[in-house]
Amino acid sequence: MTEKQVMLTADGLRKTENELEHLKSVRRREVAERIKQAIEFGDISENSEYEDAKNEQAFIEGKILELEKILRNAKLIDEAEIRYDVVALGSTVVLKDLEDSSEEEYTIVGSTEANPKENKISNESPVGEAILNQKVGSTVEVNVPAGILKYQIIELKARTH
Repeated sequence: MTEKQVMLTADGLRKTENELEHLKSVRRREVAERIKQAIEFGDISENSEYEDAKNEQAFIEGKILELEKILRNAKLIDEAEIRYDVVALGSTVVLKDLEDSSEEEYTIVGSTEANPKENKISNESPVGEAILNQKVGSTVEVNVPAGILKYQIIELKARTH
């Protein structure tokens, strides 16, 4: 079975690589030391410190495998190829909610980079899918569990870095 391609911005690639390096070089060592200390406490069969450390070790190893898979399947979003005539991966877009006239700014990223707290939405999310390939001035309808949201694309911003 082929693995799904993961779209990443340069910033997302850097963050993923840094997180992987931190897990491998720092967190692995920390948890190994916790396991070693827990073993020194004696009988590990009823040692909650040992169990906690082993569970953390399993989590870290799972996260390392996940990040390695992301990097193995990563396709960098070339900032030079980001279009400014339509919404595309890497675009920063200003949307106006036609119900309450509020405006929100979002950057369209691949699903692994999505972070609503940073206003980064996935190209696979309902809003992301609805606005992809749309032009400034377009009105889009987004089906969500609560009903239909209507947005107008107000602006596509050029990158500032």
